[in-house]
Amino acid sequence: MTMNLIDKLGEWNPQLFREVKGKLKSRNGAIALAVSVFSQLLLVFAFVEKLPGRGILEHRYCTGGVEAKSYYVEYQCLMDAFGNPDINWQLWWTDIFIWMSAIGIFTMLIVGTYMLISDLDREERRGTLNFIRLSPQSTQSILTGKLLGVPIWLYLATIGAMPLHLWSGVAAQIPLSLILTFYGVTFASCVFFYSAALLFGLVSSWMGGFQAWLASGMLLFFMTGTTAMRILENPMDLLNLLSPSTLLAYLVPDQFAEYVGIFGYSAETLLSHLHDWRWFHLPIGSNEVTTAGFMVLNYGLWTIWIWQALNLRFRNPNSTTLSKTHSYWLVGGLEVLMVGFAPLYGSHNDFSESLSLLLLGNLWLFASLIAALSPGRQVCIDWARYRHQSGVHRQHLWQDLMWGEKSPAVVAIALNLIEAHLILLPWVILYKNSDSKMAAIAYLLLSISMLMLYASIAQLMLLMKTQKPGLWAASTVGAAICLPPFMLAVLSISPGENNLLWMLTAFPWAAFKYASAMTVVVSFVGQLGVAGMLNWQLTQQLRLAGSSASKALIAGR
Repeated sequence: MTMNLIDKLGEWNPQLFREVKGKLKSRNGAIALAVSVFSQLLLVFAFVEKLPGRGILEHRYCTGGVEAKSYYVEYQCLMDAFGNPDINWQLWWTDIFIWMSAIGIFTMLIVGTYMLISDLDREERRGTLNFIRLSPQSTQSILTGKLLGVPIWLYLATIGAMPLHLWSGVAAQIPLSLILTFYGVTFASCVFFYSAALLFGLVSSWMGGFQAWLASGMLLFFMTGTTAMRILENPMDLLNLLSPSTLLAYLVPDQFAEYVGIFGYSAETLLSHLHDWRWFHLPIGSNEVTTAGFMVLNYGLWTIWIWQALNLRFRNPNSTTLSKTHSYWLVGGLEVLMVGFAPLYGSHNDFSESLSLLLLGNLWLFASLIAALSPGRQVCIDWARYRHQSGVHRQHLWQDLMWGEKSPAVVAIALNLIEAHLILLPWVILYKNSDSKMAAIAYLLLSISMLMLYASIAQLMLLMKTQKPGLWAASTVGAAICLPPFMLAVLSISPGENNLLWMLTAFPWAAFKYASAMTVVVSFVGQLGVAGMLNWQLTQQLRLAGSSASKALIAGR
């Protein structure tokens, strides 16, 4: 019967059949289930050990009155006729349910991400990934097979844990609909992070096996940070949309919300902050339904964008990760999403904090966009040779720079920068109770010039004749972002002492309250001037490469 099922899988998705046949052996499946059951037994035994025994006067799982109110509260113990304490089984099962939920989230996301990236790296090193690319299956079919088949042991272990998890939820009197909602959000998060893992695995093959550890470590850091993070009512709240652990507070029964702790906070504290969670003043955290719905919508939209990139990158490893057309929509959507979490009123410090976070988010966004849009050396040379041979008109040249997939990315990144900061501008103007709007607009201009400089550096480095120009470009841009403020900090040069040097770093807002208007203008013009010189050098190299390639092609004929 099992073989018939596997054969049917082969008819539906040959890649899934290949993965399942290679991994789903009876012994391996038994080991996965055994590990799952053993882990559950350890957890249950650990909580059994916490139950109060005879002679205990106060305990967390007793049912009497309580004086102190905190999530580590101890109740007075009421004894039955035999001297045994009366147990609050609902609270006991609630704690088990929350622990299993948190462990399940971390295990599914981190282990699954590691398995997918490690599998892609193994296929790449063996050379089998290129054979898979040549198969007649669609990209969606192949990568869906990977997504479903590679973590098959993890799925089996999760299925093995679901009966106890469901039972503990029901015993804790958590509504079944709420449990299923949590499952739905967790499923959506797995699809999102697993898709992102596939994309990261495809673009990081040059790391030589380290990429799986890097991605899973970064995800562990992200999950740990967001799980313990409250709603802050600033753009940082966007991160909570990406963490399914945000829903854990809603799973705690109301009568225990004050006493059940979730990573350092009581569920009641987390809920009070979630109820203030707004996006463009829409109360997305008012209840579990709106929160879950907004999270699933967010996961779904970004998963679609990731699959657009997967379709481009899988068949042609030398192509850019993102098309220029898609980049304009992506940047606009993400910018609107970030601005929606920025409040429109508050103190001057709130305004400065939100603006700094928005610009920091843009720094991360455009660093990623530079990597995704910038074509490699050979692609640029082929594009330059085509232009040299065909004598493309200047108008067509600008169209190609804005929309073409093989042209350098500097113009497209400039347009994305203008788009992103135009979306930020209305928020700056409409913000109430701030007297530094002109300084904020200067912030935006400096952000544009600085990021243009980084984009020019990256594209110029990608034209180098080296084995790994992408590594050189990433290292150079990373050094340009991190080294200047680090060196200034090491040399104990504060923003107040030399604000011009700080204005030339990736974090100019540190020196803004000390800088004069002339300093801002000098910084802006200086960065644009350097970017202009780099682009002139880039243009000269492309012209030379295009004419040389054309001459070599003609001579070869």
